[in-house]
Amino acid sequence: MFATLGMFIVDEFAFADKSGNPISKNVPPQIGGGGTYAAIGARIWLPPTRVGMIIDRGTDFPQSIQATLDEFGSDMWHYRDHPGKTTRALNSYRGDFRDFEYLTPRIRLTPRDLQGTRLERPNYLHFICSPTRAFTIMDEVQQVSDWNPTVIYEPIPDRCVPEELDALVQVLPRINILSPNADEAFGLLSMPLPVSRSGIEAACQRFLAFSHPPAAVIIRSGAMGACVAVVGQPIRWVDAFWSESHPDKIVDVTGAGNSFLGGLAAGLLLENGNILRATYYASVSASFVIEQQGLPKLSEAGDWNGDSPQRRLEQLNTSKVVV
Repeated sequence: MFATLGMFIVDEFAFADKSGNPISKNVPPQIGGGGTYAAIGARIWLPPTRVGMIIDRGTDFPQSIQATLDEFGSDMWHYRDHPGKTTRALNSYRGDFRDFEYLTPRIRLTPRDLQGTRLERPNYLHFICSPTRAFTIMDEVQQVSDWNPTVIYEPIPDRCVPEELDALVQVLPRINILSPNADEAFGLLSMPLPVSRSGIEAACQRFLAFSHPPAAVIIRSGAMGACVAVVGQPIRWVDAFWSESHPDKIVDVTGAGNSFLGGLAAGLLLENGNILRATYYASVSASFVIEQQGLPKLSEAGDWNGDSPQRRLEQLNTSKVVV
């Protein structure tokens, strides 16, 4: 079982040109949230009964969104109704610049929220937060008897700053897999931009050089792929399924990193914990998310966006190079 403590968010949108003049675009509210995308990344490989997250459903919860979610399998969602509003956020675009702000109070999840649900004590646990809050979450995990999940930790972008590095070092002994993206890794380690392949490898080595490192560090690096560093093994790279040579396939990268980590957890389940092999599954999950705005489409035949995840996995195995 894979569960995420990431949030569900209803995303709203506003657009303006570079001068700040409003642009009228009829973009309806969309499903968002790092938890949602992580759950879909795992669902691409696993049946809905083996994937789960909690969704706090307010009085304004759109029926269209409810229907879309249930198309992926109603079993994967644990709904909690509450009298307030559903968590919403505004994505404001001014030219190429994107700003993000919450419109309602956030309802954060902790391991205690899983207790008493079918998601209690999952084998694989994913969460997104600051390093400081990660320590509190792991305290809760370790207070539950007979539960030793594989923990996949994704640092929240705006807290990937040098001031959080000490807190990260303190929580790393409790983490199995640390996975920032390249910019986040460089921010935590005070490394100069721009990112590069050699710099990403150096960042992996620095994380593993701490006195009590996680079992693995995977730095998600966009079109460059993913850098996989496992304790006691050489650093390896897994290519992105869609690279910059396929610009028509890269429509919207929102949620790609979250879905990558959901796919990683599914791969770990299906590959008996082999981290490198699981990263292939992660790359394929991200490929389905970036092909359109919003979530990918699941057909009754089990295809995603009209294609087979297994076919993409086999293609990645044969045509992509891991060095």
